[in-house]
Amino acid sequence: MAYVIAQPCVDVKDKACVEECPVDCIYEGARALYIHPDECVDCGACEPVCPVEAIFYEDDLPEEFVPYLQDNTDFFTEVLPGQDAPLGSPGGAAKLGAIDADAPLVAGLPRQS
Repeated sequence: MAYVIAQPCVDVKDKACVEECPVDCIYEGARALYIHPDECVDCGACEPVCPVEAIFYEDDLPEEFVPYLQDNTDFFTEVLPGQDAPLGSPGGAAKLGAIDADAPLVAGLPRQS
């Protein structure tokens, strides 16, 4: 995984990054956005347009956001609440649409103001 969306995105989901992504690899959960680790081409277009500075290159993740690296992966590899199977690699966020679930870390957070 090259880029990770961390806590500042939770309950914000501005989606400027989605509009900027040339490969449609940013998926929408119930409370946050997630970058698909296998579909991302490491272009970095998403990072500078994020108004809440929630997107980081994985090697530059601040210590407090390191758990979001695994949570981003879990969104695609674990069975989420209300789902029958892991999302896997659907091949594009736009055709899939929003998922009414989140990875465990984000799902367990209190509502952000």
